[in-house]
Amino acid sequence: MRHWWGPRGWEVTHCTVVLRPGDKWHYCMKCVDRNQGDFHGMESWGLAIYDEIVAPERLVYTDYFSDAEEAMNTDLPTSQTTLIFVDLGDSTQIISCSMYGTEDALKTVMDMGMLQGITQTWDRLAEHLAARREN
Repeated sequence: MRHWWGPRGWEVTHCTVVLRPGDKWHYCMKCVDRNQGDFHGMESWGLAIYDEIVAPERLVYTDYFSDAEEAMNTDLPTSQTTLIFVDLGDSTQIISCSMYGTEDALKTVMDMGMLQGITQTWDRLAEHLAARREN
């Protein structure tokens, strides 16, 4: 995930994953792109708690904004994300669905650039996988 998670111009500087129901994924993304102005140098911490793991079909987690000590930021919206993995034979399709508790919560993250960020994340994953196939 260090190679592709996050929007362009951001790097994962911390990532711990324990992939079991009830366990967590704690991460930090840092903006390293000077062209992103005020965002340059900013850190964004997240904490995901795995709700359900049905290998190899589905992964469900609740995602929180957090800090470096894993304290959840209750002032920012929480989402529940479901990833569905569809076996297409020679490839896998990933379907990602994130649910927010209210329209205001969704608006808050959309105003933060969440759609652009997650779109770039999935694009970076596709690019990373393509580069690995070439090597």
